[in-house]
Amino acid sequence: MNRRNLSGIAVVLGLLFALATPGCNKDEKKDQPAATSGGTPAATQPSTPSAIAPTTKPVTQTALVPTTVPATLPAVIPVPPVAAGVDLKGRKIFTVAKGETAKFAFITNNASEFWKIASAGIHKYEAESGIHVDIRMPPTGTVEEQNGFLENLAAQGYSGVAISVIAPADQIDEVNKAAAKMNLICHDSDAPKSNRLFYIGTNNYEAGRALGQQIVKMLPNGGKMAVFVGTFAADNARERLRGIEAETASHNIAIVAKKEDNKDAGKAQTNVEDVINAFPDINLLCGLWSYNGPAIASAVEGAGKKGSIQVAVFDEEEGTLDGIERGVVKCTVVQKPFQFGYLSSKKLHELATKGEDALTDPLIKDAKIDTGVDVIDASNVKDFRVKLAEMRK
Repeated sequence: MNRRNLSGIAVVLGLLFALATPGCNKDEKKDQPAATSGGTPAATQPSTPSAIAPTTKPVTQTALVPTTVPATLPAVIPVPPVAAGVDLKGRKIFTVAKGETAKFAFITNNASEFWKIASAGIHKYEAESGIHVDIRMPPTGTVEEQNGFLENLAAQGYSGVAISVIAPADQIDEVNKAAAKMNLICHDSDAPKSNRLFYIGTNNYEAGRALGQQIVKMLPNGGKMAVFVGTFAADNARERLRGIEAETASHNIAIVAKKEDNKDAGKAQTNVEDVINAFPDINLLCGLWSYNGPAIASAVEGAGKKGSIQVAVFDEEEGTLDGIERGVVKCTVVQKPFQFGYLSSKKLHELATKGEDALTDPLIKDAKIDTGVDVIDASNVKDFRVKLAEMRK
């Protein structure tokens, strides 16, 4: 045989020897599943662990973590959790880029004297922060005027607006359109069914209860009363009346007339005069909005009914405080409009600069900041006027 034939025979013998080796028999592989899972001792199959470990484990870790976790989380948590009782429900917080000038506005529900105190609160925060807040007062206090303000502010790229909504049920669409383009919060009169972020102001139901408790003291034997306001469609008016009724219902006190003046100062007084003439036995007159106090006081004095008809109202207009000092008005439940202006400005600024972090303020509870009320009567009216003068500075 030549050398080539000897080499071929050697190869064939080597293959036969390999086939006779136990580890290479196919039937024995079926009986030893551990060999394919890395369970065989390294001395028997030194190549198996090194083949599996570098290829399967690193691939598994890098393939699963980056691709599945980020892809899954947004589907499970569409909105990050927000503290302080504000559920965004998919609503967006609008922020301004660093160095960009934010624009803010504060919309009232009329142009009464009440809003001068709120304006003082706005100016205080402006001085502290360096921002500017436009104050918009609807001249005749109509829904159309407010809606026009909202539309214009949204078109001009304002960062945020605080609004006292005149007719919450009728203005939901307009409020929501504005809230889709800028941060929108409510003050004084809420629109809880809209997409506003939160409300700053009086808990009007509790304020109504506070005045109702005073009315019960004023009419210990029961009696007849009338209620006056611009419109009962406003959330603050409706809630105040509800609070008053909750306190007076079980004390034989009947509300015999409810009058709206649509924010017309002349009608506000003639409404009172009409009730005095229509109900000669009326015992008490109640005003729910700030300008109703002076109108009631003027009508009562004009009719010569001072002392025989009692008066309980809301807010701190000069005519109301004068009426307390003259003995025409028994008491008034005052809100804190200075805080309406100050806190609205501060929160709009924080929303635009801090985003959702602005919602972690512990003052915000159940999407509301309750600014509280005080009862003013002859015993504390002089001290209150001193404090009021300080706030207006």
